[in-house]
Amino acid sequence: MPEPAKRDSNAPKFLEITIKDNDGKIWSTMYAQAKEFSTGSVGYYVSDKTTNPQSGERYQCGLSFTLIGSKPGK
Repeated sequence: MPEPAKRDSNAPKFLEITIKDNDGKIWSTMYAQAKEFSTGSVGYYVSDKTTNPQSGERYQCGLSFTLIGSKPGK
């Protein structure tokens, strides 16, 4: 895989992500891990499930943060 076009030397190894509703009630706290994507870009990724604290219904979340300009060849 080609080397990313750039990296952020000050980026942490993970990001803490908190999901809240419009009343501020926390649904979930997730930890996005640093990742090198198959495209060669770098960033963070997390995939997790959470429960609505009011109804008990389950939700699935997938979230990626990609460093702009990190894709090789750009």
